[in-house]
Amino acid sequence: MMLKAYAQASTRTETPRETEYRLFGQVTRALMHAATVDPSDVKTRIDALDWNRRLWSVLATDCSDPDNKLNHPLRAQIISISLFVSRHSSAVMRGEEDFQTLIDINRSIMQGLAPQSSQAA
Repeated sequence: MMLKAYAQASTRTETPRETEYRLFGQVTRALMHAATVDPSDVKTRIDALDWNRRLWSVLATDCSDPDNKLNHPLRAQIISISLFVSRHSSAVMRGEEDFQTLIDINRSIMQGLAPQSSQAA
């Protein structure tokens, strides 16, 4: 019961932008952790990559909605990044690439979502 009340209070006090920032932070931390584990820890690596891929897939799906209020070039860029994230994630799992590019992409998005006071610091 307490958890449900907290979740409702959190939803009411957090803007969508703050929610996106928080979610990107959580996913990016998971990627950063996965980058440090032994490659034999496949579950940790797959879980982080899958979570990140799902986040970007949801963003791309939202951007493909004709009712989305973002401008068309920005929507197209988000969809393009989502496609890249999916391909790069597969390459990371095959051992052909590392996590850093995905982490850098997410950090760049977080900078854009950050509250103005954080950007000025």
